[in-house]
Amino acid sequence: MTLRRRLVLSIVALVVAVSAVIGAGSIIALASIQTGAIDQQLQTATKRATNKFGQGQTSQPPGDDVLRPAGQAAGTLTAYYFTGGRAGGIVIEDDGSPSSLSADQLQRLGQVKVGIAPATIDLGSTGTYRVAAVRVDNGYLDDAVLVVGLPMSPVYQSVWSLLWVVIFVVGAALVVASVVAAVVVRRSLRPLERVAETASTVARMPLERSDALDGVRVPDTDPRTEVGRVGAAFNRMLGHIGGAMQARERSEQKVRQFVADASHELRTPLASVRGYAELTRRMGGDLPPDVVYAMSRIESESVRMTSMVEDLLLLARLDEGREIQFDDVDLTGLVFDAVNDAHAASPDHEISVDVPSTPVVVLGDAARLHQVIVNLVTNARTHTPEGTRITVGLTPVGDGVDLTVRDTGQGIDPEFLPKLFERFARADSSRSRSAGSTGLGLAIVDAVVQAHGGSVAVASVPGDTVFTVHLPAAPPEGADGAAAAGAAAAAGAAPADDAWAHVPNRA
Repeated sequence: MTLRRRLVLSIVALVVAVSAVIGAGSIIALASIQTGAIDQQLQTATKRATNKFGQGQTSQPPGDDVLRPAGQAAGTLTAYYFTGGRAGGIVIEDDGSPSSLSADQLQRLGQVKVGIAPATIDLGSTGTYRVAAVRVDNGYLDDAVLVVGLPMSPVYQSVWSLLWVVIFVVGAALVVASVVAAVVVRRSLRPLERVAETASTVARMPLERSDALDGVRVPDTDPRTEVGRVGAAFNRMLGHIGGAMQARERSEQKVRQFVADASHELRTPLASVRGYAELTRRMGGDLPPDVVYAMSRIESESVRMTSMVEDLLLLARLDEGREIQFDDVDLTGLVFDAVNDAHAASPDHEISVDVPSTPVVVLGDAARLHQVIVNLVTNARTHTPEGTRITVGLTPVGDGVDLTVRDTGQGIDPEFLPKLFERFARADSSRSRSAGSTGLGLAIVDAVVQAHGGSVAVASVPGDTVFTVHLPAAPPEGADGAAAAGAAAAAGAAPADDAWAHVPNRA
């Protein structure tokens, strides 16, 4: 249940409870007051009846004129009980005529104790009465008891009338309280709703950029209110987060700049080292074999280090948003080129392709996409034993193209999968290695694919490992407009068959 609903229901319940308590108290008070008035009237009627009854000179049953003295109101009940069991009584009707009491009613009235406070007794069809019993002794009547009663119907009518009034008032209060509570609670919770909306907005926002939280603040910051204090604290928290993001971005920018500068500066000395090592190895006919071997090792390591430096430089430039030139790219041709190169480099692997019969064209950077395919194929053949089957496939989907590289090797350790695309990550314990690796190949794949607005995923079980690269049909936001137009033209017409003439082994 929402806070608003709980507050509205609580207010309505409180109003109803207060109204019910006030109504119940009013009804009880009214009943008590009117019962007291009836008791006073009963006392007067009893005196009147006692005086009239005591004037009798015989012990014979009194007549109606004795039981109906002057001044008695309609509905007044008078009953007498003589020693020996003789009893009688009447009730004065609305028209003033007497109505005799039944034997059952006389029996009930005879149970009323003399000299106690008035009691309420139900006389069946005659109604409920407030009665009092007194003893009468005038010298002729010994131990005669006179019972006088007044009807309680006026009290009950007043109580029922008040009860219906209370019910109506409580119902009206319920409706009015519901409307007023809903309006007041809605208005009171608006600041809290704005805080919640701001928090939801921040939760949905991608926080890659340091300026993502600029302008996102809670407007309610009045320190005199609870919500205002929460809003002020939330704004301070957003400020701290924004500052931390900016500091992180500055730090990452410095690291990227250092990597780019260091990679750029290292290329020249590495080229020199490689050149002099190669020159010494070629011209050193009289050098000892161990020196020749040392020169060859220096040359090979300089080549490997140069490749690593080039990869680091490429990653640094991709981080800065450079190195991507969008144009129409024939992915099918790139797949065949990469597979043919892999056949030459690793003839012991079974490498095949699974592509559509017509060329698959996307908008992207041909050199970088070729590097993605080469890195994935190289990763598959490098980390699987000889004889492993590798399949490179292309599948057009609704919003782009899926490039898959599947191998039947031993799979990847599930614990390593979450960090597979991190830089310098190598799953040495999960896949065999027949050659060295810098751990940057898959990181470059991830960076290039993201620069194209796509995504890369991997699924691996023993005997089946699949890397899936999804490239969208539309260029990422900020791509060159002319390139986007070229992609639209490419989507409308496929290249002619002679565009495949340069692709070997396309069958």
